[in-house]
Amino acid sequence: MEKNVQDDVREDICKVGRLLYDRGYVASNDGNISVRTGEDEILITPSGVSKGRMDPGMLVRCDLEGNVVAGDASGRFPSSEIKMHLAVYRNRPDVRAVVHAHPVYATAFAICRHALEEPYLPELILNFGKIPVADFAMLSTDEVPNSILPYVHDYNGLLLANHGAVAWGADVWAAFDLMETIEHSAKIFKAVHDLGGGVELTPGQVDHLRGMHEFYRRRASHRDDAPTDNGKNGTSE
Repeated sequence: MEKNVQDDVREDICKVGRLLYDRGYVASNDGNISVRTGEDEILITPSGVSKGRMDPGMLVRCDLEGNVVAGDASGRFPSSEIKMHLAVYRNRPDVRAVVHAHPVYATAFAICRHALEEPYLPELILNFGKIPVADFAMLSTDEVPNSILPYVHDYNGLLLANHGAVAWGADVWAAFDLMETIEHSAKIFKAVHDLGGGVELTPGQVDHLRGMHEFYRRRASHRDDAPTDNGKNGTSE
């Protein structure tokens, strides 16, 4: 039987789940991933399953109210953090995927309520501007989506106080790449802090980098005469 687009999306979600697990961004049943597959439908990871051991049939089809849709064959409950994902989709129509994880360094910064905001890294400025920290919200409650609403329009990801990190993008690979950028940046910030602090880029340099966002976006897009790959987001060095 020929595969359809949703089959590919399901496989990509499982691949991203395995990468999150293998890289230590999640442990046990931590984290959740979703992709918007239609005007009023998403695929989301199930509750109580390791992201490193998912198969495509476990993913749950839900509408934008969080209800499991008729015809879903997973037999599972969606992630208990579905409300956070839905808050992003409702407020950012350009976003097609959300990834939430607990990477060690980013989560440590979230516990310390320390935003990744010093202008040290060009890549961080280009992809995020900065990584803010949302207020603490009790897990699986309306506090979680409410805590991220002040940041959804202006950022592509953030730290969740005492909880972890979340990133969103044009597809599941773009969202994963941004999660990876958050964790890599947190590692560098930790090293810089251990060394006593770094030299920040000047306001003029920061403004210049922000002005280059469209240039890098175009270079990351596919040329019509070139073979395709997964380089869909961020800077192109």
